[in-house]
Amino acid sequence: MSIKSIVSIITLAVLLQGCVAVAVVGVVGGASMATDNRSLGNQIDDQKIELDAYAKLTQIDALSDNANLHVVSVNGSVLIIGQAPNSYLRDQAIKALNGVNGVKQLHNQIRISNTTSFITKTSDVWLTSKVKASLLGAEKLDATNIKVITENGEVFLMGLVTKAQATMAVDIARNAGGVNRVFKIFEYLD
Repeated sequence: MSIKSIVSIITLAVLLQGCVAVAVVGVVGGASMATDNRSLGNQIDDQKIELDAYAKLTQIDALSDNANLHVVSVNGSVLIIGQAPNSYLRDQAIKALNGVNGVKQLHNQIRISNTTSFITKTSDVWLTSKVKASLLGAEKLDATNIKVITENGEVFLMGLVTKAQATMAVDIARNAGGVNRVFKIFEYLD
């Protein structure tokens, strides 16, 4: 088998995995809006926080050109993940997010390193879909209240859940093959 054939097979496999991941993410995303423990107003506020955060980050050319950053907000608790080439740019990103209205708490998970490769990003999408699918299959757990974000093999779990649901979700994520580390950033209903 030639190198070209192997690359074609790998590319096809990655694309097909992406289709499955998009399907899982789409199903969970649509269901979560209707059953989310947050009010509709809080869901809208979180979307506004994310949009404002991205707008502020893109205003800093050095971040746009050299960093790979993602922002997720749940009930005003904001997670920023990704890579920045140095601590100066990481600090610039944090400073920008501190200026976003509605942020109650900021979780800085920016790693000082080169940006992740396409293969790593594809693997992260696959891990996210695998964890979400496992959460959906769990009894006594409403997976629609849990956001799963994966960056470089690290899984971040966010949502408005009970402590028992959080523990169950962390256990499920830890046991998903390929997950290097699990972070819980939950707000508890208890």
